[in-house]
Amino acid sequence: MFTEREQIIEVVNRLFVYTDAQNWEGLLSEVFAEEVTFDMSSMGAGPATIIPAKDICKMWEAGFEGLDAVHHQAGNYLVTVKQDEATVFAYAIAFHYKKVATAGNTRSFTGSYDLHLVKSAEGWRIDSFKYNLKIADGNVDFK
Repeated sequence: MFTEREQIIEVVNRLFVYTDAQNWEGLLSEVFAEEVTFDMSSMGAGPATIIPAKDICKMWEAGFEGLDAVHHQAGNYLVTVKQDEATVFAYAIAFHYKKVATAGNTRSFTGSYDLHLVKSAEGWRIDSFKYNLKIADGNVDFK
């Protein structure tokens, strides 16, 4: 039997593993709540907004189009649980690889995540997602 903390970290790990595998159905059924407060403003994506999880998956699917590999590595989880809500802080780095890029075939993004989860009948689900970019390196625009 997993502790609440272990269950929450499992959902966060699935976020990264399923994103890398482009398992959009898994993200929708096992990771995200139906609607998510989504904030990628540190990447220049505009202010935080509440959007359907399916729109996040569509956005990421389009963003990964043409990439040969995506790899996220996360850790240093700080988890706070209060009844049926939880917050998770995590460090993460993402590597993207595009074989045909002419100005270098890799790029990396290093930063942290602030996640909020709620416990539903299906288990813990992410209902708030904020990415905090610290470093973008390599051929960021894949020219």
